[in-house]
Amino acid sequence: MKNFLIVLLGPTGVGKTDISIDIAVHFNCEIISADSRQFFSEMIIGTALPAEPQLKKVKHHFTRFISVEDYYSSSLFERDVLKLLPELFSRNNIVLMSGGSGMYIDAVCDGIDDIPDVDPSVREKYIFRYNEEGIEGLRETLRVLDPEHYAIVDRNNQKRIIRALEICETSGKPYSSFLKKQKRERDFGIVKIGLERNRDDLYSRINSRVDNMIKNGLEDEVKQLTEFRNLNALNSVGYREFFDYFDGKTSKEKAIELIKRNSRRYAKRQLTWWGKDKDIKWFKPEQIREIIDYCSARCTPFDSP
Repeated sequence: MKNFLIVLLGPTGVGKTDISIDIAVHFNCEIISADSRQFFSEMIIGTALPAEPQLKKVKHHFTRFISVEDYYSSSLFERDVLKLLPELFSRNNIVLMSGGSGMYIDAVCDGIDDIPDVDPSVREKYIFRYNEEGIEGLRETLRVLDPEHYAIVDRNNQKRIIRALEICETSGKPYSSFLKKQKRERDFGIVKIGLERNRDDLYSRINSRVDNMIKNGLEDEVKQLTEFRNLNALNSVGYREFFDYFDGKTSKEKAIELIKRNSRRYAKRQLTWWGKDKDIKWFKPEQIREIIDYCSARCTPFDSP
């Protein structure tokens, strides 16, 4: 291997942005964003997009490059990243990918699983059930049919729950059984770095970050996107809670508290997602020197057998 992709991952609020800038500056490389919410040009405050000085300091790819109205998926991300990497490697044998979207990171590192086609009538059945009964029944059904996937899925995202249920019913197998395919070989080395903090510290940072988002105008940003509220991109923490507030279903104070709570729960699911990946080397954010030394030692070109 002569080219290497450093992957910096970790839960929301852990401090990936600052560390990614430090790593990229040290290796004089560019950054691929693997935060699926930062893909959308209309979502800035609620996605904790890197500040403008940070974006100018290091060239970033896959930030604000599509609209919330555009369809995008982990398989398209895999395709687009693999298409871009040769160009980036022509300028530097190291590229950094940083983010917290586990499915998108896995797509680039391991490849997408071959998931069976779904009978449209099955999908329509679950959509009808959701519209009639809400999300609770869908959650319970998934918990019974596929407890492994239930443990990591975003339980407030009805589209992801329906997707898992339709695969379970169509195939007769748990959805999670299709997510264990053998890794696909890549023609570049992969070095995975995980950032972690103790739970109290992480949760405190998440709460403070939400407070800063509110001060920076998150409410107005969400209000301007109300017409798109039914799109999958807007079914995100920080947005759906404000939609309920606008509908009079909750108070503003309660909406903000729910954003904090749901962000903490999302961080927990992210850590669960990566819990079984033995390729990840975990560090504290303050260990930047150790992180760079670790990457330097493993990004040394060598000949493939």
